[in-house]
Amino acid sequence: MLGVDDLSDKNLIDIGSGSGLFSLVMRKLGAKVHSFDYDPESVACTNELRSRYFSNDPNWVVEEGSILDEKFLESLGSYDIVYSWGVLHHTGNMWTALENAASLVRKKGTIIITIYNDQGRKSQLWKKVKKYYCSGIWGQTIIRCVFIPLFFVQTLLSSVLKGKNEFTSYKKKRGMSITHDWYDWLGGYPFEVATVEKILHFFRERGFILRNIKATNGLGNNQFVFVRESY
Repeated sequence: MLGVDDLSDKNLIDIGSGSGLFSLVMRKLGAKVHSFDYDPESVACTNELRSRYFSNDPNWVVEEGSILDEKFLESLGSYDIVYSWGVLHHTGNMWTALENAASLVRKKGTIIITIYNDQGRKSQLWKKVKKYYCSGIWGQTIIRCVFIPLFFVQTLLSSVLKGKNEFTSYKKKRGMSITHDWYDWLGGYPFEVATVEKILHFFRERGFILRNIKATNGLGNNQFVFVRESY
């Protein structure tokens, strides 16, 4: 998406670092990396990767924090690259999260984000499903009983049509088993979406220009790269 394979002169922040895998890749490409996540277990996982591959490295900082916490944001400064992959639509306040993420980009800096595509009624239906799934053990059980068999049949049919085992090949493609991804999808709440047009308008109003885009017509993410031209 950036069109480069060397980040040695770049200062990068990873918003919602999760497992830390993206941060590790960026560090290996030479960037100075600041990783943070709201979830303590994600912070611990990112720290584990740091300790394994870049132990005591002053150019990779990992900490716990929220993109919605204004006091925390004041301590961060600005960056050449602001990176947030599939995170901001799970904060419960996506537009504020986008505003705060954009504020971390220095002039001529870049922001890379992915946001769930707005499919209208389909997206609203999935929001209700996810909310019910996260409401408690009964909601989780009922949703699993309805959707897991459906997902299984869809994957089985896809395997037959493509002539390959989607159950085993998926992990190589995504880094997690397909069943884990099913549960991840169902439990992904808060859940917010946006059209490509809304995201483009949002960033244009804030002095950014579009550098790259990978859009989808389905349930997945729209991927954006913007460059900040002015404040």
